[in-house]
Amino acid sequence: MTKIHSSSHTFIHRYLVLLLLGIPSLFTHAQQPLTLAGAIAKGLENNFQIRIAEQNFNIAALANSQGTAGRWPSITLGLNNINRYDNTPELDSATFSFTRSDIYSNSLTPYVNVKWLLFDGLSVTMNKQKLDLLEEYSAGYSTIVVENTLQAIILGYYNALLEQERLRVLNEVKDLSGDRYDYEMMRKELGSSVTFDVLQAKNSFLSDSTNYLLQELNVMNAYLRLNLLLGEPPSVQFSLTDSFQVVLQQYVLTELMEKMLASNANLLNQYVNQEILKKSVSISKSDLWPSISMNAGMDYTQGWYDFNKNEANTYLFDYYANFSLSFNLFNGGNTWRAIKTAKINEQIGTLQMQQLTQTLENLLVTQFELYRIRQQLLQVAQLNMESAELNMHIATEKYRNGTISSFNFRDVQLIYLNAASKKLNAIYDLIDSQTELLRLTGGIVSQ
Repeated sequence: MTKIHSSSHTFIHRYLVLLLLGIPSLFTHAQQPLTLAGAIAKGLENNFQIRIAEQNFNIAALANSQGTAGRWPSITLGLNNINRYDNTPELDSATFSFTRSDIYSNSLTPYVNVKWLLFDGLSVTMNKQKLDLLEEYSAGYSTIVVENTLQAIILGYYNALLEQERLRVLNEVKDLSGDRYDYEMMRKELGSSVTFDVLQAKNSFLSDSTNYLLQELNVMNAYLRLNLLLGEPPSVQFSLTDSFQVVLQQYVLTELMEKMLASNANLLNQYVNQEILKKSVSISKSDLWPSISMNAGMDYTQGWYDFNKNEANTYLFDYYANFSLSFNLFNGGNTWRAIKTAKINEQIGTLQMQQLTQTLENLLVTQFELYRIRQQLLQVAQLNMESAELNMHIATEKYRNGTISSFNFRDVQLIYLNAASKKLNAIYDLIDSQTELLRLTGGIVSQ
């Protein structure tokens, strides 16, 4: 009997070791300690979405210039070269006949030209103001990206802690199942346990071991997702140092609503977009005004000519400054259609802003109520966990004393596992609600 027990137990442990080796371990490389604040700092520096948004803002900042708006003139410096051969007829007055002569000409003309739009219905000024707003809008979009990334990093960090805690609970249950299996094997050797009880304990141990192995994979995937958010390669291993807990906050809905209407990044950016649409209307109206432009410059032409072996050199020097006034009297109604289209787009923007405001208000109320419910669920889960933990200790002693069956003991184990899972989920859900409330009210960056 002893030999059979030793062989069976060794086989099971070897089998589990092989399964463990089949999954890449999280502890292969040296781990770097990482706090939540450190994760946020890394994410702000390395996250790909933030870096892309930063480059898009740089593009908007580069485009925001007086030159893009058309404030400054365009200056062109050039050089023209003409090489020409002509074979032309000439009338001989003595014989009244035509003869042909060869003419070779070469000229070189350097020039400089200045074109400047002096007035175009103040469109230059309004275009510059629109470029300022576009840069501000790009900065607002970057803020939205940063907020969403911070939320994802916070939840990714705590999700990794959540999966780690689940792994710890499963390991605890697996160890209990292993002890129970060892205990049943010992009882069988002593003749006080039947094969059915041993098989049941073995199946429970294998089932808990399988769940533990699968949970190790979940932990690894959670860390990989966190690495992606932090812009770190999969080879970098972190050890999360913050504890998996939540500090309860007391919120007042009216205060949250005021903060959201004043600081929500999406809403603030929609206000900027509305100003951009208003500027587009003004720019369209500028086509109703006349435009005044100037074209000035100078050129110098040096020419070389050969008339039937008679050579001559000439030069010309010219400068000019011309002004033009143009006024569009009729272009098929395109100008008025452009103005009406811009006004319609402005009205659409107003409706979108109203829709966004109402959507955010509804979302805030929903999240506020969800947070209140999740607070209560956490309290219930904590009480349930305390009861399940106490029940587990009592059941373990009763099982060893033989006062409860293996079936009842397994039920207590599953109740404990379910209670622990609900408590962990309740903590994570509350963190999720707090983070969402911070994002909605525009406080996630500052806090």
